Amino acid sequence: MRRLPNTANPQPRYPNLSIARAVQLPQILLAAYVLISSPREDLKIINAISRLDAPRFRAARAAAMLAVLMAAPMQYAHSQTAPSAANESSITVYGGGRFGGGVKDSTTNSTIDLANGSSFALAVDIGLDSNTQLELFYSQQNTALTSGAFSSQANNIGLTLHNYQIGGTNFIEEVGRGLYVMGGLGATTAKPERGGLNSETFFSGNLGVGWMVRLGPHVGLRFEGRGYGILLNNHSSLFCGGTAGCAVAIRGNGLFQGEVLAGLSAQF
Repeated sequence: MRRLPNTANPQPRYPNLSIARAVQLPQILLAAYVLISSPREDLKIINAISRLDAPRFRAARAAAMLAVLMAAPMQYAHSQTAPSAANESSITVYGGGRFGGGVKDSTTNSTIDLANGSSFALAVDIGLDSNTQLELFYSQQNTALTSGAFSSQANNIGLTLHNYQIGGTNFIEEVGRGLYVMGGLGATTAKPERGGLNSETFFSGNLGVGWMVRLGPHVGLRFEGRGYGILLNNHSSLFCGGTAGCAVAIRGNGLFQGEVLAGLSAQF
């Protein structure tokens, strides 16, 4: 008599559980790989594997999709950790001090000096490539004109110097770290504190060298030394106004100053 199969309690394909897992594991791994790498091209392979063990194939597919969904945000976060040196831009706020600067008084032939004073600056650097940036630079110094030949009324004429310049920075290694040089051209406006006197504006430029230290992905410290050159009109009378006349008459073509700065920089 022919024995009918026991459909109520079918026998497993592999009686030994460890052997069954060993045989099914490659099927599951292959299905997950095909699903992620090229699901459309290998659709026939997926269907063949799914027919071997449909429940485990569905589990592998769900696990693979979950892994992809979990990895995507982490990959995006990693890519956003720090700006690329190829196009990194920054804003830097500086504090420091400026020193030097003197011209000749054309009337008395005595020296007129600019007093040393504190300064602050703001720089916006726009990334161009992995080493260079376009720089928009503003700095300000509170100073005074002093001379032994001035009368007591004219001595220590308070001035505020405003520098507006455009130029660039060039990093030796890459933007955002290590040694760099900078320069710019623009204008310097000297504004007297004494009422009734006109401001004067001159063509000017700066050159300098700096060092940047990274504190984090988006923050760093900049240390700079800059030299300023201000172009003057020889034999010019300056800071004139109304009945007060002119404060000084100078002889000289240029005025030169030095400056040291330390700044906190934010990169983006």
